[in-house]
Amino acid sequence: MKIIGYIIQKEFKQIFRNKGMLPIIFAVPLIQLIILSNAATFEIKNIKFSYIDSDNTSFSRALVDKFDASKYFNLVARFPSTKEANSAMLNGDVDVILEIPKYFEKTLLKHKKTDLGVTIDAINGSAAGVENVYITEIVQNFNKNARVELMQPSDVINMPKNITTITSFWYNETLNYKTYMVPGILVLLVTLITLFLSGMNIVREKEIGTLEQINVTPIKKYQFIIGKLFPFWMIGLVLLTIGLIIAKLIFNIPIVGSLGLMYFYTSVYLLVILGIGLFISNFTDTQQQAMFIAWFFMVVFLLMSGLFTPVESMPTWAQYITEFNPIKYFVQVMRMVMLKGASFSDIFPQFIKTLGYAVIMNGLAVWSYKKIN
Repeated sequence: MKIIGYIIQKEFKQIFRNKGMLPIIFAVPLIQLIILSNAATFEIKNIKFSYIDSDNTSFSRALVDKFDASKYFNLVARFPSTKEANSAMLNGDVDVILEIPKYFEKTLLKHKKTDLGVTIDAINGSAAGVENVYITEIVQNFNKNARVELMQPSDVINMPKNITTITSFWYNETLNYKTYMVPGILVLLVTLITLFLSGMNIVREKEIGTLEQINVTPIKKYQFIIGKLFPFWMIGLVLLTIGLIIAKLIFNIPIVGSLGLMYFYTSVYLLVILGIGLFISNFTDTQQQAMFIAWFFMVVFLLMSGLFTPVESMPTWAQYITEFNPIKYFVQVMRMVMLKGASFSDIFPQFIKTLGYAVIMNGLAVWSYKKIN
């Protein structure tokens, strides 16, 4: 244990001696957490709305006012013709074009129904889908009010009873996207920093020539690896601690689960990441190579982790691949424990898979590490 302690002491001295490394380890991730948590939003706002009113009646103006009053739409223009409106959308000046036909009010009064034309810029398919939901909701609300105005006394008697839906939002009552994103962004930062640091640390020893000197010493392989990786395991837990404090103080994210359970799972998860970093470093000769390989795997793991898009929405073959993605389990556990108050029995499947991943990756890393004695 003394030998491991000396190696750990040496590693901490090297980390804190490098003044350029400290901001990368602590300051940069925290700034990223604050910025990304505000920027990575699923909400669609400031939609550039335009319309063509060929009717020019009180009903058509009332419909346009509904859109103008919405917090999601910005009324930017009224176009006299479809050609000009389409040209504006082609140039990116508008996102939505509402086309109110001639005799809109007259048809509504006479036949109790009419049609509207809506054109949406659907280059961003997911955003266009959300915009369509907003538009449908506004039109339905306008239609409901119009029906009341157009009703005759006999219609009121024969009108069917409405079914009312009472919605209850669990775990995120205010529907705040930050409540969903902050735990995931925290997973991203803890993973990135620990992977890059562990992957580049041993490669740096190769570059400066000190690894060969260590290899001919009586230090055992397990002693060297534990001493090398333990400081980054500690740094990962420190980053988690600071991230949780920021999540609570700045974003007011509820932490309803056990902190001890989060730290226990994270301590096992960090072994996976450190094992991957060591495995990468064993097959690279420069820090640049290690960083590129680590970034390649990180991009794949992150995009298929459920951090930004639900795993259930992926193709079936991709869902099978995500079963081998450790980041997916960390994202699930952080959200389950922080927001739902999950217990150990609830996260047991994720824990077992992560533990198995840790054993396999560290076993491969130790096996692939070459030492003379």
